Amino acid sequence: MLSFSDVKIAYGDRVLFSDAAFLVRPGDRIGLVGPNGSGKTTVFRILAGLESPDSGQVSSDPGIEVGYFSQDVGEMQGRSVMEEVLAGAGFIHALGEELGTFEHRMSEGETLSAREMERYGEAQQDFMHHGGYELGTRSETILTGLGFAIERQSEAVEAFSGGWKMRIALAKILLKAPQVLLIDEPTNHLDVESIVWLEAWLRDFPGAIVMTSHDREFMTRLCNRTVEVDGAITAYSGDYDFYLREREIRREQLLASYRRQQAMLAKEEEFIARFAARVSHAAQVQSRVKTLEKIERIEVPKEPKPIKLRWKPARRSGDVVVEMTGLGKSWTRSDGGIHPVFTGINGIVSRGDKIAVTGINGAGKSTLLKVIAGEADASSGSCGLGAGVVQGYFSQYSGDILRPKSTIYQELAERMPAESPATIKNLLGAFQFSGDDVEKRISVLSGGEKTRVVLSILISSPVNFLILDEPTNHLDIASREVLLDALQSFEGTLMIVSHDRWFLRHLVTRVFEVDRGVLRTYEGNYDYYLEKSGKIKS
Repeated sequence: MLSFSDVKIAYGDRVLFSDAAFLVRPGDRIGLVGPNGSGKTTVFRILAGLESPDSGQVSSDPGIEVGYFSQDVGEMQGRSVMEEVLAGAGFIHALGEELGTFEHRMSEGETLSAREMERYGEAQQDFMHHGGYELGTRSETILTGLGFAIERQSEAVEAFSGGWKMRIALAKILLKAPQVLLIDEPTNHLDVESIVWLEAWLRDFPGAIVMTSHDREFMTRLCNRTVEVDGAITAYSGDYDFYLREREIRREQLLASYRRQQAMLAKEEEFIARFAARVSHAAQVQSRVKTLEKIERIEVPKEPKPIKLRWKPARRSGDVVVEMTGLGKSWTRSDGGIHPVFTGINGIVSRGDKIAVTGINGAGKSTLLKVIAGEADASSGSCGLGAGVVQGYFSQYSGDILRPKSTIYQELAERMPAESPATIKNLLGAFQFSGDDVEKRISVLSGGEKTRVVLSILISSPVNFLILDEPTNHLDIASREVLLDALQSFEGTLMIVSHDRWFLRHLVTRVFEVDRGVLRTYEGNYDYYLEKSGKIKS
C-alpha cells in the first residue's frame, strides 16, 4: 500500500535516518516508537504526502486514501460540532449537500431540468454506494464514543477547549475511514472510557493503521508490528512488549559480534606490530593492513543509563491521612445557578494507600483532588488532613508556580541546594530535558514542558502525601515508566487521576470512583475495579 525505499531525511548536519525501508501492508497495525525528536512525526508527514524525503522513494498503490490525525488541529469555527465532523467526510459530505440543494429546490415547487434530474440520480446512487445515508448516525456514534453528549453535538466548535477540539479532529478522521489511517498520539486529552471506546473502534477498522502513542497498553493491545525510529528505521514483527524483548536480544547479539570482532582486530594488530619491521613478513603485514582497512567496524549504540529517581526523605504521617465526612462541592454557573459536582462523600485515606480516582469526564475527579489539596473550598461537609501530613499537589495548571525568568536548571537547583549538578541533571533527564535544554528559560517553555518541570520539583520535595492530577500527560513511554518506578518506591500515600491503564495497573492498591455525584470505593487494585465495576472492559 505504502512504502519507503532508501529514504533519507536530514535537517542541516543532523541525519534523522538514511537508507530507510518501510512498508505498510493491507490490514497492518503498526506502532511507531522512538525517543522524542527522533523523527516519528516526520515519518507521518512523509506517509501523508506533506513532506518529501531528501533522497529515496515513497510510493503508494493507486487510489489509496490516507488520513492523518496530528496534534495540530488547525482552525475550527463557524460550524457546530456535528457539522464540523460531517465536513470531514469529504466528497461524501459534498454529495449530501448537493442532494440537499436539489431537494430543497424541488420542495419549493421548482422543476429541475433533464440534466439536473440526471445529475440528481447519479448523486443519489453515489451517496448511497458510499454510505452517505448512514453518515449522520455514524457521526453521532463516533462523537458519543469520544465523550460528546448528544445535546453538545449541536454546539458551536468555538465553545470547546483545545483538548475537546482534538477530539473533534479525531472524530473527523474516523468518520472519513481512509484505507490507511495515520494517528499521532490519539489518546491525548481522552479519558479512560473514551480510550476504551477508541481501542474497540480501531480494532474493527478494516484498513491499515500506523500510530504512535505514549499509552503503552493502548499500543500493545492494538499493534501487531512495531517500527522504531532512532537514527534508523527498524521493523519488529510483534507488539510493543515483543519489541522490547527482541530489541534486547538484538542488542546482545550485536554486542557478541562486536566482542568477536574486537578480539580478531586485536590479534591482527598484534601480528602487524610484531612483524612490521621484518622484511620477511612485509607482504603478510601489508596484506593484513589492507584487510583491516576494508573491514566495516561494528558500532554498538550507547545504552541509556537506567534512571532511578530518589525521593527526598520525609517524616512519617499519621495512620489517617485524609478523612472526608459529608463532603460536597458545587460551582456557581455563569447564569447564577448552582451546579452540584458531588455530595455526601464519606471516606478515609490511610497511610500507604495508593489510590486511583476514576470516573467519566466531568464527573468531578479533579475537583475532588482540589478540595483535598486545599486548592478549593468544600461547599458542605468536611475534609481534614491527618497528623504530620505534608502534601505535594500536581495539576494541569501547576506550571503557574514557576518563575518565568529562571532557567529549568535554576528552578531545580534552588530547591535542591544539597544535590550535585549531576544529580539535578539526571533528574531533569528523566523528564526529557538534556544538554542545553536545561538552560531554557521557563518563559519559553510549552505547557507540557512546564508540567514536566513541576513533576521534577515534586519528586525533589520532602512530602509524604502526593495528590497527582494527570501526571502522565506529555510524558513518553520511557518517562512514564521512570515516573511509575519512582511512585512504586514512594513510601508515603498517593491519590492519582490518570487515563493510562497500564500505569494504574502497576501502581494502585485502591480505587475511588466518582459517579453521578457520589463516591464508590473499591478495596482492590485496578484490575479488581475493572472486574467489579463492570463499566470498563479490560
